[in-house]
Amino acid sequence: MLRMHIALIHDWLNQYGGAERVLEHLVAQFPAAPVYTSMYWREKMPTAYRHWDIRTTWMDRLPGIYRHHQWYFPLYALAFAMLDVRRGYDVILSNKSGFCHGIRAGDTPQVCYCLAPTRYVWEFDAYAARENLPGALKVLLKPAVALLRHWDYRVAQRATTHFVAISTEIQERIRRYYHREAPIIYPPVDVTRFHPLPRHEDYYLIVSRLIPYKRIDLAVQAFNQLGLPLYIAGSGRDREALEALAKPNITFLGYVPDADLPDLLARCKAFVFPGREDFGIAPLEAQAAGRPVIAYGAGGALDSIIEGQTGAFFHEPTPEALAQAVLAFDAGRVDPLACRANAERFSVPRFQTEIQAVLERI
Repeated sequence: MLRMHIALIHDWLNQYGGAERVLEHLVAQFPAAPVYTSMYWREKMPTAYRHWDIRTTWMDRLPGIYRHHQWYFPLYALAFAMLDVRRGYDVILSNKSGFCHGIRAGDTPQVCYCLAPTRYVWEFDAYAARENLPGALKVLLKPAVALLRHWDYRVAQRATTHFVAISTEIQERIRRYYHREAPIIYPPVDVTRFHPLPRHEDYYLIVSRLIPYKRIDLAVQAFNQLGLPLYIAGSGRDREALEALAKPNITFLGYVPDADLPDLLARCKAFVFPGREDFGIAPLEAQAAGRPVIAYGAGGALDSIIEGQTGAFFHEPTPEALAQAVLAFDAGRVDPLACRANAERFSVPRFQTEIQAVLERI
């Protein structure tokens, strides 16, 4: 194994999700690497991060940015374009869903582990619809979005940048938006934390941030129709509206500590994954715990779920289609060990080996 001086780049550290889980594994693999990011909410993020070498931009000092980072979206490209990481590193590894791949790298090769081409730049109309942006605001934002799209495309053309996609979905988007080819390295799933149980209970389960694009509203409406027990673990700005929409058969658990998730997943009848995701780690955690997944048949779910063996798909993003899929799927006929075996294809050691191979090859 080659010894490399590596810098890690991450968009922002004010919320915890799949991107941050990937970053944790990268830091574990390269513990000497500094983490460059636009801003860091120390009190909100896991305490383990306080031992990392985290280096922020000037955006970290902007008022209200930790709670309302969306307000400043036109500035992220500028902040990263001003960030000079040209000296002292053999390779730069960016964990990108926003603009962090736009750092000044010079001749230093950069591996862009692309979680997604920036959604609100390349899919602005769909993003604006999900976020319920007022029409006037959409009109005002479009010139800025057009400029950001031009900038994002231009920095993606650098000869020193090598793209890696997290899924077939993202590979296709990289090709469509950036005109670049990218191999796939699936994100890491810590399957060792999860174990199947001999029996499951009758509740269905969602573990997610409660934000618009996750489409938790679709699941709530479907289970309102079904009357079956649904547990929803997680928090977010949509929680109040979702609770107002839900009938008594739906229980909101709020934040569930990581230590409690393996048991909660292993005891559910099936995991529900209603949104179109770039990849999705939670469905694989459910499979690692021996439970099948009922998912919207698009995006990263197509890479991580084997239809008929470890789960089922619904193909229209409607409550009716999801409800029908729940009724048609017999979770009791699914082999928990088949679910577990599928999840093991996405293990942490596999991810580390593949990332190391890409870095050494470059």
